[in-house]
Amino acid sequence: MNDLVRQHTALDDSDLEWLHLLVSEWQLLSDLSFADLVLWVPTLDGTRYVSIAQMRPNTGPTSYHDDMVGHLVPRGRRPMLDAALDEGRIVREGDPEWREEVPVRVESIPVRRDGRVLGVIARNTNLLTVRTPSRLELTYLQSASDLAQMIAGGSFPFPGQQVDMDASPRAGDGLIRLDAEGIVQYASPNALSAYHRLGLAADLVGHHLGETTAQLAPSRGPVDEGLAKLASGWAPREFEVEANDGVIHLRVIPLKPKGSHIGSLVLLRDVTELRRRERELITKDATIREIHHRVKNNLQTVAALLRLQARRIGSAEGREALEEAVRRVGSIAIVHETLSQNLDERVEFDEIADRVLAMVAEISPGRVTARRTGRFGVLDAEVATPLSMVLTELLQNALEHGFGPGEQGTVEVTAVRGGTRRDARLLISVQDDGCGLPEGFDPQRAGNLGLQIVRTLVEGELGGKFDMVPASGRGTRVVLDIPVRAEKP
Repeated sequence: MNDLVRQHTALDDSDLEWLHLLVSEWQLLSDLSFADLVLWVPTLDGTRYVSIAQMRPNTGPTSYHDDMVGHLVPRGRRPMLDAALDEGRIVREGDPEWREEVPVRVESIPVRRDGRVLGVIARNTNLLTVRTPSRLELTYLQSASDLAQMIAGGSFPFPGQQVDMDASPRAGDGLIRLDAEGIVQYASPNALSAYHRLGLAADLVGHHLGETTAQLAPSRGPVDEGLAKLASGWAPREFEVEANDGVIHLRVIPLKPKGSHIGSLVLLRDVTELRRRERELITKDATIREIHHRVKNNLQTVAALLRLQARRIGSAEGREALEEAVRRVGSIAIVHETLSQNLDERVEFDEIADRVLAMVAEISPGRVTARRTGRFGVLDAEVATPLSMVLTELLQNALEHGFGPGEQGTVEVTAVRGGTRRDARLLISVQDDGCGLPEGFDPQRAGNLGLQIVRTLVEGELGGKFDMVPASGRGTRVVLDIPVRAEKP
C-alpha cells in the first residue's frame, strides 16, 4: 500500500496515515455491508485510478475472486468513481453489473479527510444469494450505511483510535445498536448470550445499556470513567466488563452520519475462556519462577554446607575437592537465579557467563585476568545449565593448571553465534596464555575429573563437540561447538 501510494499518487504521509487507519477499520464496514471493498485513489496526473487495498466480507459471498490491489483504471471507465470523487457524495445510481454470470451492486463512497476527498471506496455486493433480510441483516445494513456516511463526511475512522483488529470484537461476535439516549434498539443473539454470561436474566432491548452493564458489574474502587457512561456510547472506547465469572470485551462506536449523534454501535465478544487461560498461564509462570527461586536457595544451602564441611577437613586434598564442588553447585545456582527472574525457560547467558567468570577468578592463585568477548545470546534452560558447569570447569582448569602461584596471565572466553536458523550453532573458545599442555596430553582420554565432566556434558547432554589444543604462541585453547536454538530476529 505504501509503495503504490508513493509511486502513483500525490498523497502525503499524513494522508497515507489516514488511509492506513481506515483500512485497519474497514473489515467492519465490509461485514456489515455483506460486500467487498476496494479502495481507489486518483493517480498523480489525475487520468487514472489505482487500487491500493481490498477487503472481502466474512458475512457473505465475495464479488471478486481475483486480487484487485495494484490495478490501474482510466478515468471515465467507471463513472460512479468519477462522480463520488468529483462531487464528494455517496453514489448508488446504476444497474447491477454482471461478473461471470453473477449480479453485483456497485456503490462508491468518497473518503474524506480535512475537507479533501483522498479516494473512493467501491462497495461491491454479490446479489446472487439475496433473500428477505432478517432483523439482524437490516441492523447490519443500516449500521453500514451510517458508517459509510461518516467516511464520506470525514468523521470515521476516529483519529488517534488505532484498533487492534486481532483483539477487537467483530460484527459476528456480537452486536448491539443503541439510540441517541443509550437505549438498546437491537441486540444480536451472540450479544444477548454474552450478557447472559454476565448474569442478565432479561432481554436487553428497551433497556439502557450503560445502566444495565453497571448493575451487572459494579465497580470496585475508583475508576476514571463510570461504567454506565462508557457503555452508553457517547465516545469511542474499548473496555472489558467482568461479572458472574464471565468477561466480555466491548467496543463502542458512536454514530454521527450527518454530524449529530444518532446512536451507537457496540461490538462485543465473550472472552471468558481466553482470560481464564491467560490467568492459568500467569499462575503457571509464577509457579515455575518460584520453583527456580527455591531450587536456587536450596543449592546455595548445599554450597554453604559443603563450604562449612571444607573448613573442618584437615586434608588439603579433601578441602580442595569440596571447594570445587561448591563452585559447581554455585554455577548451577546462578542459572536458576536467572530463570527465576524470567517469564520463559530461556536466559540471557552473557550475564551468567560474566558471573561464572567472577566466581572462578576468586580462586586464581595469582593475578590472572579473566574476560569475555563476543556474545552467547539467549539460550534454553536445558542448554544454559550444563553449559554453565562446562564453563566453570574449563575456567577452573585453566587457572589451576595453566598458571603457577603468583603468576600473572589472562584467560579469555570467546563466544560466536553461527549457522542457519535450522542449524544454529554456538562456537566457544576458552584460551589462556599459561604454561600450555604437557607433552603427549590427550584431552579425550585424560582422567582429570573436571575434563571428564566437560566431555560428558558437551558430547552427551549438549550434543556438541569438544577439543583442547595448544594455543598459538603460548598457552592452551579449548574449543566447543554446540547446537542451539536460533534466536528470534
